[in-house]
Amino acid sequence: MKPAVAYRSIAALAVFSLAACSQPEVAQERNDPDREEWISLFNGENLDGWTIKIAGHEVGDNYADTVRVEDGILRAAYDKYDTFDRRFGHIYYNEPFSHYRLVIEYRFVGEMMPDAPDYVRINSGVMVHSQSPQSMPKDQNFPISVEAQFLGETEGSTDVRHTMNVCTPGTEIFMNGEMVEAHCTPSTSETYRGEVWVTVEVEVLGSESVRHLIDGETVLQFEKPQIGGGVVTGFDPAAKPDGTLLSEGHIALQAEGQPVDFRKAELLNLSGCMDPDSPSYKSYYVHSDGSKCAAD
Repeated sequence: MKPAVAYRSIAALAVFSLAACSQPEVAQERNDPDREEWISLFNGENLDGWTIKIAGHEVGDNYADTVRVEDGILRAAYDKYDTFDRRFGHIYYNEPFSHYRLVIEYRFVGEMMPDAPDYVRINSGVMVHSQSPQSMPKDQNFPISVEAQFLGETEGSTDVRHTMNVCTPGTEIFMNGEMVEAHCTPSTSETYRGEVWVTVEVEVLGSESVRHLIDGETVLQFEKPQIGGGVVTGFDPAAKPDGTLLSEGHIALQAEGQPVDFRKAELLNLSGCMDPDSPSYKSYYVHSDGSKCAAD
């Protein structure tokens, strides 16, 4: 019996030693500070985590099923509308962010609503540093925010329409040290024609700077986003203290009269624990949030 007991003891010791050796490797993989942890804002199944606000309607009223999920795609559609009637809509991700990289895939489909303004044609966008939908009165037209504007053109057209431009509803921005006077400023992108999928990226660094990128190339950059300017109507004055720098806010996808599809909305948070001794540390963080270290 003794040899059998000894054999079992040796086997158990071997198993324990193997487990002990493998555990640090697993822990190291789990806590790799260089591994990017992207968040899928859109789950491909429903609108969980998002809130819609359409001008003329209360927060959460998804009038005429304007924004819906079909076949894994988040769609802004108008097939159930009789008239557009300036029902500018946006769907907001519920959690605000300050420093991040955001990747969006979109495509334009179909025709704009006939009674929508001309500028709506093949036009959509994503708003960053946006106010919350809950802070908007029922009749406010656009959120106070900074827009990465998407534009396209019809197949076969030779017109030039850059995408990833910047527009400033209720906000102001700076370029090369000067405040930009125009409401919209074009990027240097190519023109995308027809119903093609386009992948774009927005890099937001708090109130410091914002970059628009396509295929890793910067097509537009600006600094010091802040509250100010016009275009927005029907807002609560308390939500528009002009001159206030925008350091964080919500992300919102447009539904403004032109049908558009979104199939990806992924975010890499650049704000977090910057203590190298913390298991939550990431080497790519650029903004410190000490609260992310508290649970370590």
